[in-house]
Amino acid sequence: MKNYDAIIIGAGACGLMCAAQAGLLGKKTLLLERNDKPGAKILISGGGRCNFTNLYTQPENFVSENPAFLHAVFSQWTVEDTQNFFENFGGIQGEEKTLGQLFPKSNKAKDIVAVFSKLMFETKQDIWLNTEVKDVEKTEGGFEITFVKDGKTQKIHSPKVVIASGGLPVAKLGASDFALRIARKFGLGIVPTAPALVPLTITGKDADWYASLAGNSIFSKVYNEKISFEENILFTHWGLSGPAILQISSYWRPGETFSIDLLPKFKMDTLIKQEREQGGRRTVAQLMNDYFTKRTVEAFGKFLPTTVKIASLGKNDAKLIVDTIHKFKVKPAGDKGYDKAEVMRGGVNTEELNPKTLTAKAVPGLYFGGEAVDITGWLGGYNFQWAWAAGYAIANDL
Repeated sequence: MKNYDAIIIGAGACGLMCAAQAGLLGKKTLLLERNDKPGAKILISGGGRCNFTNLYTQPENFVSENPAFLHAVFSQWTVEDTQNFFENFGGIQGEEKTLGQLFPKSNKAKDIVAVFSKLMFETKQDIWLNTEVKDVEKTEGGFEITFVKDGKTQKIHSPKVVIASGGLPVAKLGASDFALRIARKFGLGIVPTAPALVPLTITGKDADWYASLAGNSIFSKVYNEKISFEENILFTHWGLSGPAILQISSYWRPGETFSIDLLPKFKMDTLIKQEREQGGRRTVAQLMNDYFTKRTVEAFGKFLPTTVKIASLGKNDAKLIVDTIHKFKVKPAGDKGYDKAEVMRGGVNTEELNPKTLTAKAVPGLYFGGEAVDITGWLGGYNFQWAWAAGYAIANDL
């Protein structure tokens, strides 16, 4: 066995960046990955295109008990650093799509992973694939890692260990609770975890109504008392999905209700008033057809007076239409779980970690980065920016 400055567990975004940066600093690391290739989640992100950062990244774009924790990490590694890194080492130029999301111009996530593979090869970092880490023990000189490779249980020692093994989504990509188990073993606090950036389910009496709209996408403003997002929502056979729903899911808790403004760029009361001024000869359905699909209008016809002419519309009915369109209430039954979630909410409490180096305050030499930490970004490249920044911060302390 070689002598390593650190062993990194997990070849996801954080682990790969950590190994690459350590190599550039002249350090020697070993990366242990349970899958048969590195960067499994990177490769499927953004539909295989990988939105690798977001131009507008700020601590406010993250769900955490302490978002301010990010200031120390993001001051070391900025969005500009991410852009320069991929351009300098991989010739990858970013292209903004929507809302600051940056994709490689090639639209290929594999190009992002290739940058790390190349750097690790050039700086002589080691990576063992198909290697499942079972345990981490503290020893007098550092740590002992127990792992299974080629059907054999083995042990290796290292002065420092980086836990970058991700969170609980998605099991088929090798996700596990390993990072949480190790954190608990060393007495570190855990913020309760749950699926985030996840579709929401509707059951009961409203289920058939939602299912009747399956496949319909509507640009909307989804909001609760904490936050709002303006993007598309998607009706499905089991409830709601689409970017705006995934975003609000990170702020939603079971039993809570949130609202949807289905026409955020217009005011329904103004549209009704304008119709009245023109004689009000059209029906409510005809007015709604200007802004919604026929199937959407038909669905709303089940509880709105869509067949009534605007001129005959009473005050109460007009208010019902306005409130339904702009304050559509949704009380999900639950979510689609970790296998459909983009990320995990919660994780290792940031209070347990040094904000500059991400080492555990109570266990020097043990680092946590990426999804395992109570830092959950919005949809659109924010989680990658956190992972790259965390990997860089850790590498500089190894």
